[in-house]
This record gives sequence, C-alpha cells and structure tokens, in this order.
Amino acid sequence: MTLAIMQPYFLPYIGYMQLINAVDTFVLYDDVAFINRGWVNRNRLLINGQEHLFTVPLKDASQNKRINEVHLADDPKWRSKLLKTIEQGYRKAPCYQTVMPLTEKIINFTTDSIADLVHFSLVELNQYLGITTRLVQSSTIYNNGELKAQERILDICRQENAQRYINPIGGTELYDKPTFAQAGIDLNFIKSRKIEYPQFNRGDGRTEFVPWLSIIDLLMFNDIATVKTMLTEYELV
Repeated sequence: MTLAIMQPYFLPYIGYMQLINAVDTFVLYDDVAFINRGWVNRNRLLINGQEHLFTVPLKDASQNKRINEVHLADDPKWRSKLLKTIEQGYRKAPCYQTVMPLTEKIINFTTDSIADLVHFSLVELNQYLGITTRLVQSSTIYNNGELKAQERILDICRQENAQRYINPIGGTELYDKPTFAQAGIDLNFIKSRKIEYPQFNRGDGRTEFVPWLSIIDLLMFNDIATVKTMLTEYELV
C-alpha cells in the first residue's frame, strides 16, 4: 500500500492532485499547526490574463491553533464573491459549463470548518476525475499527536501498513530514506514535470502561460481525459 500525507489545501494546484492520484491512501494532515499565509485557505486563479490570489476568510485563525480547529468567517458573502470572480474570469473557457457546477457545489458546501471544506472539495474533485484514492483526515483516526515530524509520519505509515511513502519533492531535507527503509518502507519524492495548456490571451494578443494555478484553472481549459494524462506527468525520485 502506498501512502502520502499533506496538509489540506483548498482547490490546490495540479501537483497536489498528482500526489493524491499516485497513492492508495492520502492523509489530510489537519491536526497540525495552521500556517498563516499558507495554502490551506488560499490559491491562485487567472483573472484578466493575470494571476489572482483568492482567500477563504477565516475567524481568529492563528498558528497556535490546529488546522481542524480553525473556522470559516461568519460572513457568508465570501462564497458568492468568489463564485462571481470565477464566473467573470472563466465564463468563456471551453469547459466552463461542466466545471462551474462542480465549483459551485464545492464553494457552497455548508460547513464552518476549513478542514472539512477542503476534505469535501477533494472528495468532489476525485469523483469528477475518477480518482479512487482513499482520503483520511488525520484528526479522526491516528491518535499520535504527541509524536513530531518524521516519527509521526512513520507511525502513520505503520498504522496504515504502508510499504511506500511518497512526499513532495520539497521534503527531501526533512525525511531520510535509510530511516524509512529500516521501518520497511520505501520513501520516494514526487517531482512534477512541466505542464502547459492553452489559456486566455492577455488582451494584447500575447498568450504567456501562467503556471501552477488552482486546479480550477486547469479544469476550465482541459477535458477530463486530458487532465487524467496530466495527473501522470511526474517522476518519482
């Protein structure tokens, strides 16, 4: 069994979805410290040919809280505002008619928890793309919060009987292959290949590609078959 563990990111970029697709079980690491100005509640879209950072507003978010303890802001208007931004930005995109209902379902999901919103969004994205990976929220099952860093990752691998653990390429300095090997676990790092696709031009006739935006951008411009191919555009090292 192959396992990956990542903090929950809202409407993440293709590399995050590649990692989900590469494993049998994907653990949403939602009982670790919330990181201000991270990707838990933010991502980027293409608006008027330029990247646009959107943020899901939170209530009293703090790095002293765990992600699963952080709540959405009380004002519900952020949902309609974000949907309006996406509509205005992508209504002329080739896959808008099929992707917008999915986007509306995700953003309008009734919850006050950012962790639960991300979990729901990933369940829906997986279903849309035909990804069968099991999703688990770490706060609901492992009961090992006293462990830190690599030791906690290894403990989750043991509890899941994982034979392989895959981590984003940025973790090469955090995790040690010999230590994982001693536990009977193969450690690999996933490295996305360059991915480009047609986007809108910038209004001046140029079509400069803006990479690594939210999965919503990629879905708006590519059909499911094309996206499934993109999900395999990586190498394990």
